[in-house]
Amino acid sequence: MHGATALGGKVALVTGGSRGIGAAVALRLPEDGADVALTYRGSAEAAEEVVAEITARGRSGWAVRADSADPEAVAGAVAAVAERFTRLDILVNNAGVGAVGPVGAVTREEIDRVLAVNVRAPYLYAQAALRHLAGGGRIVSVGSCVARRAAFPGSALHATSKAALIGFTKGMARELGPHGVTVNLVAPGPIDTDMNPVDGDFADLQRGFTALGRYGTAAEVADAVAYLAGESARYVTGAELAVDGGFAA
Repeated sequence: MHGATALGGKVALVTGGSRGIGAAVALRLPEDGADVALTYRGSAEAAEEVVAEITARGRSGWAVRADSADPEAVAGAVAAVAERFTRLDILVNNAGVGAVGPVGAVTREEIDRVLAVNVRAPYLYAQAALRHLAGGGRIVSVGSCVARRAAFPGSALHATSKAALIGFTKGMARELGPHGVTVNLVAPGPIDTDMNPVDGDFADLQRGFTALGRYGTAAEVADAVAYLAGESARYVTGAELAVDGGFAA
């Protein structure tokens, strides 16, 4: 346990929490005492497995289906979580999609979906959460190392969407600071997930761009999110924390 009462009594919403980094975050926050709701778009079974693990760790968990590309679903998910738990203290904007390919080959539909999920949804989730977040509230978004260093061809759309979260974080931090709400960003590097496995076709290339020479784990990203969500980070806002093994060094 990392500190069972650090987030005791707090309620967190993790978007895209059924797999990968989102699932790791959803399982990490209960270790500090938080109850956790998560959104998912695809597999209800995967989402319920995460909820079962949250419950096994002694906290309350709940999964709600919501496509982050749908503004109504975003607002509905936040409202449902706040009603079920009677409060909301921590928003983790993790849900994201990617489209890799040459600039000229990316379709308008791909552009619209990536920007809807990766840029518009975090803004809308934050808007909906604001009526519930009080002093000590936290917004933590999951960005990407490619926002600072687009090292690979085909990453322009993904880099564009994740770079937008830097401005989102700074602007929100400035506006919400007087209300006691902090807003921060975690920027992962190559992380071993089903979307980017450590034994994938391009893993060696990505690994070579890191200073540590290895992939990171979802748990290492989750630790950074937990820090920013907790009391230890009460004087940290508008910040970007790279968890990238030195990818941007």
